[in-house]
Amino acid sequence: METIYDLVIIGSGPAGLGAAIYAQRAELKTLVIEKEMVSGGQVLTTYEVDNYAGLPGINGFELGMKFKEHADKLGTEFAVDTVLSVKTAEPAGELMKAAELSAGIREVVCEGHTYKARTVLIASGARHRKLDVPGEERLTGMGVSYCATCDGAFFRKKTAAVVGGGDVAIEDAIFLARLCEKVYLIHRRDELRGARSLQKKLMELENVELVWDTVVEAINGDDKVSSIDLLNKKTGEKRTLSVDGVFIAVGISPNTGAYEGLVEMDAGGYIVAGEDGKTSAAGIFAAGDVRTKALRQIVTAVADGANCITSVEEYLNAQ
Repeated sequence: METIYDLVIIGSGPAGLGAAIYAQRAELKTLVIEKEMVSGGQVLTTYEVDNYAGLPGINGFELGMKFKEHADKLGTEFAVDTVLSVKTAEPAGELMKAAELSAGIREVVCEGHTYKARTVLIASGARHRKLDVPGEERLTGMGVSYCATCDGAFFRKKTAAVVGGGDVAIEDAIFLARLCEKVYLIHRRDELRGARSLQKKLMELENVELVWDTVVEAINGDDKVSSIDLLNKKTGEKRTLSVDGVFIAVGISPNTGAYEGLVEMDAGGYIVAGEDGKTSAAGIFAAGDVRTKALRQIVTAVADGANCITSVEEYLNAQ
C-alpha cells in the first residue's frame, strides 16, 4: 500500500528541520521534502552565525549540518524533489482519491512523485532579492550580506554600505551605525520610501551618509569585499567607494508560488499564520520565513517548527 504520512514537511531549512526533530520525538510518521541535495536552507550561505544561542561564531554550513545530523539521528525520512502543488480536493471522476481527500488526506504533488499525508507543513523559506551585479554572488558571506542583525557585529568599527530605501534598509543603517565607524546608505531615488519616524532617526546620525540617485554596478574584492562601483543615474558620474561590507536590503520574496489558492496570503505573498502555524486551510501549517511575522531569524524559524508540531498533534488527535 502507498505510504500515508502523518506529516509532510516542505523545506529543510531551520524551520523544516526543527519541525522534523520535534515530529520524530512525537513519533509522527514524517517525510521532509527538500529541493536541494544539501539540507539547511539559507543558513548554508552564511559565513558565520554569531547569534544562535549556545553556538557563538559557528559557521553557517556547520550549523545547517548539525540540524540535519540531529534529524537523521532520530530517523527522519527525506526526499529530494520539487513541490508543484498541494491538493486538498480532487476533480470529479477519481472517486477513491476524492474519498481520501475528503477524509483528510492531502496530496503533495512533486516533479518526481506525489506524496500523501494527513497534515502538511510549508517551510519553504524565502529568497532575498538581489542586485544581480558582478561580485555579488561570489562575495556573499564574505562581506556581502542580506541581514544586518545577523552579520552586523562582524563589521564593528569598519565601513559598511546599505543598499535600499525602504524600512528595512533604514533600520539596517541605523543598526549598523551603532557598530560601524561609517555607514553609507545608497538609494536609487532622491527620497527614501521608509517610515518618516525612521527617516528622522537616520538623519540624526552623524556617521551615516546618504548617497542619492545612485545604483551599485559591481562589488569588488578577492576573498572579501573591498569596494563597490557606483553610478549616479542623474549625472552619469561613476566612482568607486571603499567599504568592508555591503548589506543589500531591496526586499525578500517568500517561496510560496506553489501554494496560491491553497491558503490565505498577504499582499507580499507571505502565508497568513501566527506562532501556532495554523493557516486558513485545516491541516495545512506554515513555519519560518514563509509566514507573516516580525522577525525572520534562525532561532525564530526553529521555534516556528517546534510550535507547529504541537498544532499538528492537536489537529491529528481531534480527527
